[in-house]
Amino acid sequence: MDDQNRNLILATGLSFVVILVWFVLFPPPAPVEDPNALPPTATPEGGTAVGDTDIALTPPVGTTGTETAGAGPDTPTEVALSEAARIPIETPSVEGSISLLGGRIDDLSLRNYTVEVDSDEIVRLLSPVGTEDPYYALYGWTPSSGLTYDDVPTSGTPWELESGETLTPDSPVTLVWDNGSGLIFRRTIEIDDSYMFEITQSVENTTEVEVNLAPYGIVARHGLPSDLQNFFILHEGVVRKVDGELSEIDYSDMPDLDVVQREGVPAEVIEVEANGWIGFTDKYWMTTLIPGDDQPFVSVTKYVPNADIYQTEARLPYMPIAAGATVEVTTNLFAGAKEAEAIRYYENAEPGLIAGLFGAEQDPNRPEVARFIDSIDWGWFYFLTKPLFWLLHWLNGAIGNMGVAIICLTLIVKAILFPLAYRSYVSMAKMKELQPEMEKLKERAGDDREKLQKGMMELYKTNKVNPAGGCLPILLQIPIFFSLYKVIFVTLELRHAPFFGWLNDLSAPDSSSIINLFGLLPNAAPEPESIMALIFIGILPILLGISMWLQQKLNPAPTDPTQAAVFAWLPWVFMFMLGSFASGLLVYWIANNTLTFTQQYLIMRSQGFKPDVFGNIRRSFSRKKSEEK
Repeated sequence: MDDQNRNLILATGLSFVVILVWFVLFPPPAPVEDPNALPPTATPEGGTAVGDTDIALTPPVGTTGTETAGAGPDTPTEVALSEAARIPIETPSVEGSISLLGGRIDDLSLRNYTVEVDSDEIVRLLSPVGTEDPYYALYGWTPSSGLTYDDVPTSGTPWELESGETLTPDSPVTLVWDNGSGLIFRRTIEIDDSYMFEITQSVENTTEVEVNLAPYGIVARHGLPSDLQNFFILHEGVVRKVDGELSEIDYSDMPDLDVVQREGVPAEVIEVEANGWIGFTDKYWMTTLIPGDDQPFVSVTKYVPNADIYQTEARLPYMPIAAGATVEVTTNLFAGAKEAEAIRYYENAEPGLIAGLFGAEQDPNRPEVARFIDSIDWGWFYFLTKPLFWLLHWLNGAIGNMGVAIICLTLIVKAILFPLAYRSYVSMAKMKELQPEMEKLKERAGDDREKLQKGMMELYKTNKVNPAGGCLPILLQIPIFFSLYKVIFVTLELRHAPFFGWLNDLSAPDSSSIINLFGLLPNAAPEPESIMALIFIGILPILLGISMWLQQKLNPAPTDPTQAAVFAWLPWVFMFMLGSFASGLLVYWIANNTLTFTQQYLIMRSQGFKPDVFGNIRRSFSRKKSEEK
């Protein structure tokens, strides 16, 4: 088999071997049933120090006697929302409400995102207890100095609205609760026009003695997310920053955390000196607790087994409140879509030249969240994924079509790699010229492998040929391919991004199929997870197979029958295997194959070779006929 065919097989094999492993060994599992069990009511003991810092323990979250306990999954969301008085939330980006029972932020929907491409139903992020997927943020104070949880606001506290009517970017709201024993608690909630809440908690001490209280914030979700992807290329679960270091914990790993002795639940408790945050991230959405810039706190990841609650906490130190004094503390909550620009908007860094081109100017009035952009799962090749995303994002903004932007990005990548591709083919051409000499060396060396190797190295050195020179562009394209795959699979900007015609969501598989006459009929294509989707593939997978097949025809088929058979089947095997992948990735791969074909054809002509594409196609069909006879 000649070097050209060998390198093409190498490129194909290396590019898809990992994908094949993912497809076979890591199929998406069946959805996990969410029992939505509610936690038992309890009266915790007073605050407890953690480590060397005086940090409070938080109370358990969940239902109270005034809530609807055990509401089943068939209970309408409206029933759960009607269990307590609520304050509406209205911004250009979100809508929802805050419950006066516990002061929970537990009803939030994203106005700019629909569940399906052609649906009017917008995405719901947070839901109250009593719905199918309870998911909410809760704030409070942990008592000490002889106080109990009856003296501080908890998840069942009946707050009153002191000021404001509707939470908007221009009108904050303030909640108030008097414990009847000399402590008056207030909570002022503000929101910007994106997804950032600002929560200011204050305590007015009208007693004659000093008290110590510790503020905390909790994000809790009951059961696993109903839209959990559970695909190992994507992180879903806890994302946090601890003193400059980013770390992640999958939902599946939370039940296996070490059991904390004082709390008796699987948890991970880490003290943060400053500039940290913690929360839950899904594929496209995120809810994150963000203490102040220089605020020390304890970052807690917790799983409550008997209630099936996944929980993150930010526990702040105890604060002394003198008699007659008032203290307050301000933290932030990000709850919304993982839009790169929106997240970069809060980045604690100067935007720099490249980021500045994408509208990432820093606003001194906004919270500074260190390394917040890394809450997006950029993957192992983040040094490639990030610039590829920003370039693709800019191209989409300039062109107005994500599919065309992907093709333009492919052109740019191919142009950058062109010098290497040219050197690669020149190296392979020289290797072909040395084939007669190589055959002579083999005859002279016989079975003496050491002599053959020395002769080959001397031949390469004399003719200034690098036998590995043809593989370098192939190896460079592999991380680029996976980086772009990561961008298309993970980033929100590809979600529901249209191309043309029936391709209205580049993050989803091609919806055309023989079942709907490739988009001409309104019939739905098979579900991507079904076996039918592997058989009745769409137009893009077919074009991918054809582009790979044409790329092969730049060179004659291998003379060895076995190699020729493997070589002939590869395009069609991968055509079916990649049929359920995101259509944006197939657009990239088709464009890449087409450009590679054109590029290689022109380089071969420049080196004195005239590829007989049509002749190779005719010979492949004539060979099949002769084999059938």
